[in-house]
Amino acid sequence: MKDDVTPELESNCMTTPRWIDEEEEEDENLSPTDLSEMLAEGTKEAHDRAENCPFVKDFLRGNIKKELFKRGTAALYFVYSAMEEEIERNKDHPHIAPIYFPAELHRREALVRDLEYFYGDNWESQISLSAGIKLYVDRIHEVGQKDPVLLVSHSYTRYMGDLSGGQVLKKVAQRALKLPSTGEGLNFYQFEEIHSHKSFKQLYRSRMNELELDPETKQRIVDESNKAFGFNVTVFTELEEIGKTIKEEVQDAGSGHSHAEIMHGGDISKCPYYAAKMAVSGNPTPVVQLVQTLFRSLSCRMVLATWVAIIAGFTAWYLL
Repeated sequence: MKDDVTPELESNCMTTPRWIDEEEEEDENLSPTDLSEMLAEGTKEAHDRAENCPFVKDFLRGNIKKELFKRGTAALYFVYSAMEEEIERNKDHPHIAPIYFPAELHRREALVRDLEYFYGDNWESQISLSAGIKLYVDRIHEVGQKDPVLLVSHSYTRYMGDLSGGQVLKKVAQRALKLPSTGEGLNFYQFEEIHSHKSFKQLYRSRMNELELDPETKQRIVDESNKAFGFNVTVFTELEEIGKTIKEEVQDAGSGHSHAEIMHGGDISKCPYYAAKMAVSGNPTPVVQLVQTLFRSLSCRMVLATWVAIIAGFTAWYLL
C-alpha cells in the first residue's frame, strides 16, 4: 500500500500542544532504544496532528452531534473488528503473544452494545464502510496476514489512546450528548477488567520493550504507527465533512428517549411541560418551543384548537 497518508495530515490538521495524561510519569529506567520510547518520540508529530484535527477539537469542546457520534462508533466497530480478528489469528506469534490481552483490551463486543443502543437490534443493516475506513481496515488485514509484527503498531496506537485521551472523550460525550450516567452508548470507553489505567499502560509498555526486535524492525513498527495515526486522521476528516451535512434536528431523531429520560438527564428545555410552565411565568421564549413541540406531536385536527388555546393563554398572561 502506498504511503499517501502524511500529506493529508498536513492539509487537514494544525499542530498544537498535545493532551496531557496526568497519570503518566517518566520511568527513569527506560532507554531511548526501548520500543515504547521510540514510539512515543517517533509518532509525536503524527499524534499531535491527529489529536488536533478540527473534528477532535470540536469534540473536546462538546460540539458533537449525536448522529455524527453514532457514525464514529460504527467506524470504530469496523476498525476494531479487523484488528482483533488479526490479533486472534496471530495470538501465538512471538511478537503478539506478550501483548495479547483480550479480556482487558478487546473492544468489539463493547462496540456492538453501543451500536445496539444507538441503532437498535438491526444495527448491522444501518452501518457501512466509508472509503477511509476501508483503507484502514484493509491495511490491518494486510499486516495481520503478511507481516504480523506490525500489528504491534496498530494495537499500541488504538488501545493506548483509548486508555489515555479516550477517557477524556468519554466524559465530554456523556455530558454533551446527555447520555445515561449508567454508561449506555459509551461501553467502548469502559475497560471493566482494568482497575488502574496507569498500571496497565506501564505493563503493556514493558511487554513491548521486552519483545526481541532488531533496530530495523523497531523502526518499521514506528513507521506503521505513523500510518495508523494517518488512517485515523482520514476517518476524522470524513466525519468532519459528514457533519457539515447533518442538520441539528437529526441529532435527536430516532434516539428513542422517553419524557422521563429527558427529565432525568437531558435538556429540560425540550420538555413541552417545561415550556408551558415558563410561558405562564412570564418568559415568552419557550412559547415558540411549545408550539413547535405541539405541532410535531398533535394531529392536524387539533392544530386549530391548540393555536386558539395558546393565543388565549398568552393574551391572559400579557394583560395581567
